[in-house]
Amino acid sequence: MAIEKFFPNLSQSGFSVTSPASPEYNCIAWAAEEQDRWWWPDTMGTGYWPAGAPREEKLSAFIRAFELLGYRRCDHGEPEPGFAKIALYAIGNPPTHAARQLPDGRWTSKLGAQEDIAHALDGLAGARYGDVVALLKHKAIEQ
Repeated sequence: MAIEKFFPNLSQSGFSVTSPASPEYNCIAWAAEEQDRWWWPDTMGTGYWPAGAPREEKLSAFIRAFELLGYRRCDHGEPEPGFAKIALYAIGNPPTHAARQLPDGRWTSKLGAQEDIAHALDGLAGARYGDVVALLKHKAIEQ
């Protein structure tokens, strides 16, 4: 996969591949810090979806799924000490992608069944995933 072909902003903002391709999980699971199942609210029930979140392909259902993990809406993607953040991207409804912020302020994404990458928040914005439409945060777990 020629990543820059699909995400031209990455050529300017830079990125690094952080793990190999895997069909086991997708970007929603990766944002939720899971690597062993595919998250999606399909009505057939073939993807994992948190109990209590509507099984609908709507932004509100994705936000609710992350709220069940302790996330709350926030108004910026800048790093905040003590908080973990996620970003939801969309072209209309439903979301097309989710990314998780790394401790250094960069973001990490799983590109479908392809690689995980570290990138700038706007690095994936564009025709394929759209724009960031929601930012959420929760208190980071102390390690």
